[in-house]
Amino acid sequence: MLFANVIRDFNPGNYFLHPWFWSAFLAWITAQTIKIVRSAVKTRSVDFEYLVSTGGMPSAHSAMVTGLATSIGLTEGFGSPIAMLALGFTAVTTFDAATVRHAAGEQAKVLNRIMKNLVKAHQLPTMTHLKELLGHTRKEVCWGMVTGVCVATAVCRFWP
Repeated sequence: MLFANVIRDFNPGNYFLHPWFWSAFLAWITAQTIKIVRSAVKTRSVDFEYLVSTGGMPSAHSAMVTGLATSIGLTEGFGSPIAMLALGFTAVTTFDAATVRHAAGEQAKVLNRIMKNLVKAHQLPTMTHLKELLGHTRKEVCWGMVTGVCVATAVCRFWP
């Protein structure tokens, strides 16, 4: 019976009524916008592909999950069970970004060099280039976390 009540009362529009959603979403948008600005300063052209890209400074994944965890902690108490769950989610996500996905990006760089040499040496048809910017350095993850904390603090401070 409890499950039926949850389904009956489900309203996706309610997500937009909480500082948790806005903290996470705005932290992600802020991090991606910082990437666009940094790229524009470096290349003197605006590349909106950074809005949906992975990798780079700061980590948008880290910003988003840290923004979510911070806003939950600020509104529900940092000792609450839901804040502990959010903290665990943040730890797994940031660890993955800085280790597993970063290592996969480094492996893609090596494989791309090998494939390029094979194509050149054996006159093979051009092969698909693997995406190399997958993960983050620890510095990118840390700045993503700082971004998330700052955005969540601002959202919760000014939430009506």
